[in-house]
Amino acid sequence: MFLLAGLGNPGPKYAGNRHNVGFMALDAICRRHRLAPLRRRFQSLAAEGEIAGEKVIALFPETYMNESGRAVSEAMRFYKIPLDRVFVLHDELDLPPAKVRLKKGGGNAGHNGLRSITAQCGNDYWRVRLGIGHPGDKQMVMPYVLGDFAKSEKGWVDAVCDACADFTDLLAAGRPEEFQNRAHLFLEAQGFSEPKRVGEKG
Repeated sequence: MFLLAGLGNPGPKYAGNRHNVGFMALDAICRRHRLAPLRRRFQSLAAEGEIAGEKVIALFPETYMNESGRAVSEAMRFYKIPLDRVFVLHDELDLPPAKVRLKKGGGNAGHNGLRSITAQCGNDYWRVRLGIGHPGDKQMVMPYVLGDFAKSEKGWVDAVCDACADFTDLLAAGRPEEFQNRAHLFLEAQGFSEPKRVGEKG
């Protein structure tokens, strides 16, 4: 079994925020793979099902971003899921828009959702990093991530979510490098990105 956790803030007020792109990508995965309807469990909205023959639990924590680790740790303990079978989808300021990177462990780059998960669960889980770009001024980070995507960004946001949904079976199958490379080939074909290898920066 493996766990997919999208990071974001709950409720319609935040639904379109850049900070919620993890929720958006996970929603696309749930729809594409026809996971069971969401129900409230583990301080989250959660769906279960199978992807590539592997059982999966998908979590949308309702704890707000800063307490995401409470939800993830509760689900991990209940199902006895090891840390290296946990994949967290989250927004990444340090990547340009429409970039997808995958890494295991590492720093949290000031991301409060990741910081909470690391504190509650340990650090060696997989990060599915979804680039949203940086506003260029540290003082603008908070309003930027809590601002909605512009209409002009819809194309690449949808493409990133589709890439995650299309290739999640590779994560389930234990082929993370192939997931990243296939996602980038997909995005590159649409004019959004270029392929890079797991762990490569930028």
